[in-house]
Amino acid sequence: MSKDDKNNNMNMDDNDDKKQKSDEICYLCKRPESIAGKMVKIPNNIHICADCMQKAFDIMNSGDNPYMNMIGIPPAVFGINPLQNPTDMKAKSQDATAHSAAEIKEEFDYKKIPSPHIIKAKLDEYVIGQDYAKKVISVAVYNHYKRISSSAPADIEIEKSNMLMIGPTGCGKTYLVKTLAKLLDVPLAITDATSLTEAGYIGDDVESVISKLLMAAGNDVEKAERGIVFIDEIDKIAKKRNTNSRDVSGESVQQGLLKLLEGSNVEVPVGASSKNAMVPMKNINTENILFICGGAFPDLDKIIKARLNKNSSIGFQADLKDKYDNDVNLLQKVTLDDLREYGMIPEFLGRLPIIFALEGLTKEMMVKVLIEPRNAILKQYQGLLAMDEVDLSFEPEALEAIAEKALEKKTGARALRAILEEIMLDIMYEIPKDDNIGRVIITKNFIEGNGGPIIELRGSTRQKNIASGNH
Repeated sequence: MSKDDKNNNMNMDDNDDKKQKSDEICYLCKRPESIAGKMVKIPNNIHICADCMQKAFDIMNSGDNPYMNMIGIPPAVFGINPLQNPTDMKAKSQDATAHSAAEIKEEFDYKKIPSPHIIKAKLDEYVIGQDYAKKVISVAVYNHYKRISSSAPADIEIEKSNMLMIGPTGCGKTYLVKTLAKLLDVPLAITDATSLTEAGYIGDDVESVISKLLMAAGNDVEKAERGIVFIDEIDKIAKKRNTNSRDVSGESVQQGLLKLLEGSNVEVPVGASSKNAMVPMKNINTENILFICGGAFPDLDKIIKARLNKNSSIGFQADLKDKYDNDVNLLQKVTLDDLREYGMIPEFLGRLPIIFALEGLTKEMMVKVLIEPRNAILKQYQGLLAMDEVDLSFEPEALEAIAEKALEKKTGARALRAILEEIMLDIMYEIPKDDNIGRVIITKNFIEGNGGPIIELRGSTRQKNIASGNH
């Protein structure tokens, strides 16, 4: 063979090698690009032909995925069989969806909800007094979850048990609802009506109430649709009187809440309080959501008193005009006419069929609030000092003095915490200085600012004085 022939053969081999290198191989079917067509390149220098890519998509869409079978998920879970026609597949999918919804509904069977007497007994552990209010709430909640359970009668349409709580500040309205939601383990959204305005104005739309509930349910629509919404300060959306400006936060908000209370499909933003183009939206049906409204309704007692005093006149059998001045439970005599005169529209009140008032706290109830609940304020301080190996106790007269001071502030049970913070400041500051202190006794004189607490040292009857401020 001549030298030229050898060079020609070497050039042909080089061209074949270059062609083979440029001809990519499909990772699945092992065909070269010259036969299978143009390849799709994915990371790690992997090439897949169009035919194999289409087969992969077909397997994924049909549910007959070997990787699903490998981890134990059969295609029947999804209600899809690749051998069925599209009509059968659609019917199978609808049956699977209905079956799944039935299973979700069975989780809320009313037999799994505590009975009213059990709910009230749990509320008694946290809220002092208010026996009538706790009984009403227990029955209303129990009936509501019977209404939305799978065992509800199909031929009877049971109305919702929305509630309106009326009571002075600090009597336990919000705490009752918080304890109830914790007991039932359902999503709870607490919002103030003061921030709600008519659509188009600065403030929160009424749909933001449902958006907060969806957030509390972890963006789970089915869970949110069985939750509880507590709208506090509901008295702040009463109709404004003697005003020439548009009432964007009063009657218009009541009108906007009507559809939520009765039950409708609402489109709410996910993870935000306002609607905009950048936030995804979800549809929520409010028909099975329990709404509880609460408010202090200041000056409502004057409307009730004026109605009750209409019979007052001159004579031996006449009612005195000051007969109800010292009645702490005057709000329990409220009627729908009183609430309408206060500024609540009839349509709004008609969607809150259960209306009840809470009792005003007395001195005896204040003392019980200090010592009886699971999270009683005195128990909290005793637990804090126990970490320093110090025993804290209160004389009975000291507890009554604290309750009397709280009643003077007229802010309900909230005043107890403020008073104790002031009283215990010097004690909590001085005790960690001395490891010899073993016991602290709070006296009535210390509460009234006429002396100090009794301090007992460990292993001794000697007492030590702690500087105290004016209380």
